[in-house]
Amino acid sequence: MPTAAAITSWFADHSGALLSGALNVVLIIVLAAVARVLLGRLISAMTRRIADSQERLRGGAAAERQRARAETIGSVLRSIASFTVFGVALFMVLGELGINLGPLLASAGVLGLAIGFGAQGLVKDFVSGMAMMLEDQYGVGDTVDVGEAVGTIEEVGLRITKVRDINGGLWYVRNGEILRVCNMSQGWANAVVDLPVSAEASPAAAEAAARRAAAGFSADPEVAGALLEDPTVVGVNDIANGAMTLRVTVRTRPNEQWAVGRALRARIKSEMDADGIAMARPASMNV
Repeated sequence: MPTAAAITSWFADHSGALLSGALNVVLIIVLAAVARVLLGRLISAMTRRIADSQERLRGGAAAERQRARAETIGSVLRSIASFTVFGVALFMVLGELGINLGPLLASAGVLGLAIGFGAQGLVKDFVSGMAMMLEDQYGVGDTVDVGEAVGTIEEVGLRITKVRDINGGLWYVRNGEILRVCNMSQGWANAVVDLPVSAEASPAAAEAAARRAAAGFSADPEVAGALLEDPTVVGVNDIANGAMTLRVTVRTRPNEQWAVGRALRARIKSEMDADGIAMARPASMNV
């Protein structure tokens, strides 16, 4: 067991090295913290510049969408920067403490390879999530169809996308499992109204009633702000089982197609009722 004199002698002999090592460790930590702060500010400045340029070019909702996208990507980049900077600093501190990094790095390489093989799905999810963010395939608030899940995006992460369906269920969808996306909220949408009219009705009379309804529809203050074009009466789209399907379409702003479709359907029905045009009855009632 070492005596107090031996310990004192050892510290006297190695005090210079200990002080130098301690100063080096402190310096590494300080430099790592400074580097992380500078990288964070650089990333924040880059994302602000991207968002500001999109606001000048696009304005409105499109600019806000791009701003949210830029902030999301900036958050991911800051996380990567923190992991990289402090990871390098950790290895430098271990080197200053006299720990042989060769076996440690070799073990880390083998462990990383094993984890890589065992977590291929996780890596795929992260890569797919980053690609979706960079390509702006969808964002929070968008209505999407991603296969099994159809609903509104509540949260977009690097690994998981959360989708709230029409029944209130929250779907957790792995990004790596999303093979295709139908985004119903980007740019514009179409409200398609199909009305089953009795096959005995006159096609010309049914179309005339639909045109009268469509003519006054654009002037309705309750829906005017949601419309991008006046409604178009396509005409008779199908005849089957004693029904004549009349189709009317109208281009709307994103996420407004369902409300506009309901309002237009009710207006056309009122016009047809006024003209005495009967709707088609279910096939079971025609027997």
